[in-house]
Amino acid sequence: MRNQKEVWRKRLIVAAIIVVLTAEMVAQNLGASPQFNVAVQGQTGAQPEGTFLNFINWVGNVISPVGAGGAIVGAIASWLTGRGFARWLFAAAALLGVSGVTRLIEFWVTNGTGGVT
Repeated sequence: MRNQKEVWRKRLIVAAIIVVLTAEMVAQNLGASPQFNVAVQGQTGAQPEGTFLNFINWVGNVISPVGAGGAIVGAIASWLTGRGFARWLFAAAALLGVSGVTRLIEFWVTNGTGGVT
């Protein structure tokens, strides 16, 4: 009986990982045609603003949400095995917070072109 519960827990963990990875692959869609040689609207990657905005955009839109999804999977796995899961939930919330802050920085970069007056 106990062995059967462990098998189902492992299957649930694998299913959760597959769902998160599939959702991330589907979410990273550029549309019908990929964008080449375009950094930021109106800028190139050679300009500091374009490079910085691309990096912030990548961290905020790709790395942090994927990490948060992984932390949620870690929380589910820890909960199913009877271990503490609060640290995983905290990590997911922190990564989503990083994503929000980087989106704020992206907003400042795109709208802060007036300079200091």
